[in-house]
Amino acid sequence: MSLRTVLPGVASGRIAAPPSKSYTHRALVAGHLTGRRYRVDRPLLADDTRATARGLRELGSRVRAGRGRWTIEPGGSTRPRRGTIDCGESGTTLRFLLALAARQDRPIRFRGQGRLGRRPVSELLDAIGTLGAESRRASAGGGFPITVRGPMRGGRIRLDASRSSQFASALLLTLPTLPGDSELRLVGRVVSEPYIAATEAVLRRHRVVAERHGRAFAIPGDQTFRGTGMVVPGDASSAAYLWAAAAVTGGSVDVRGIPRSWPQADLAILGLLRAAGVRVVDREDGARVEGPLRAPFSVDLTAAPDLYPLVAVLAATVPGRSRLRGAAHAVLKESDRRAGAARLARAFGAAVEPRGGGLDIRGSARVHGARLRDLTDHRLVMSAAVGALAADRPSTIGDARAVAKSFPQFWTALDSLFEGERE
Repeated sequence: MSLRTVLPGVASGRIAAPPSKSYTHRALVAGHLTGRRYRVDRPLLADDTRATARGLRELGSRVRAGRGRWTIEPGGSTRPRRGTIDCGESGTTLRFLLALAARQDRPIRFRGQGRLGRRPVSELLDAIGTLGAESRRASAGGGFPITVRGPMRGGRIRLDASRSSQFASALLLTLPTLPGDSELRLVGRVVSEPYIAATEAVLRRHRVVAERHGRAFAIPGDQTFRGTGMVVPGDASSAAYLWAAAAVTGGSVDVRGIPRSWPQADLAILGLLRAAGVRVVDREDGARVEGPLRAPFSVDLTAAPDLYPLVAVLAATVPGRSRLRGAAHAVLKESDRRAGAARLARAFGAAVEPRGGGLDIRGSARVHGARLRDLTDHRLVMSAAVGALAADRPSTIGDARAVAKSFPQFWTALDSLFEGERE
């Protein structure tokens, strides 16, 4: 366990956004599917994306790390009859590579760590089964290992997308490469919709056709991903913590490198901050946020569930009652993030009342310093650090190393927004 003491202070400065985790995953998969030499420029080097890179090696691509670049090349040698992919704690790695592995006529075994074995995946396994792949789990209750074996062919799929958008993204990336046309129809309440839009953007970038009609996609088979590389855009999910730091402390933070041409769910933070009275200056490649928060707010986080803990911290630092709604699937992430969000808000002095599947949070102008030594979810750790900036005394947060999952340079980036001593 690594502990971090966070001092109060006013966050101000200009900073480049780190590369996007979501788009790094998608670029790696797209590169693998080109079947040729491919460059992923400016990838995010984090625990989750490294898990995907390792997994692609098991599926037949060599992934070589260079300075500011990953290079993907077809393997060229016969793979072992059986393979094993360690997904770490990455849900994206598990779901994307399950679909890719089901293209092959050999068994691939998946394993993982932490809570990953309990996270939803049955909807995706049912879908690939419809297309001819076999899957086997350790027990009827789920868990690891999971073994899949193809090959699949195109076909018609009805996919419940109410617990994760990653099922849809995994299939959208894989179905175009199968023999035979496919139709993918999403049912249930579709969550995290902007992440599906991100996948569609990557398909267009590689000249792959997946024609959308509302909730249905018509996907011709036998397509080839085209292109020799992709530059990963800056990450709105990581930038959200830096913008929030300005909002809770009354500072000014300008984050660049996030082109609006690439859809990103967590850009929703900017609209929420505006609703709370924060000044937001939009740019073509980012935004400047000038605090303080001035008013409580109400927000539905179904499309952006990763913001749940951070939004709870924002609510805790503004007087009045804020309401967090939607995003029922937040409880299925690396931790139960709705419960974690409530814990963070209470630790900083807010009153929290669960209501209708969401949270009502009554914040205060006085934010308490907190002792949150046992946090392990990266998004809870980073959200706690933001709240600590507005506190009346230093706060203790751990496990500080958890940020390596998605934003390894978080502490360096946060420290860069302060000059001189903080009290």
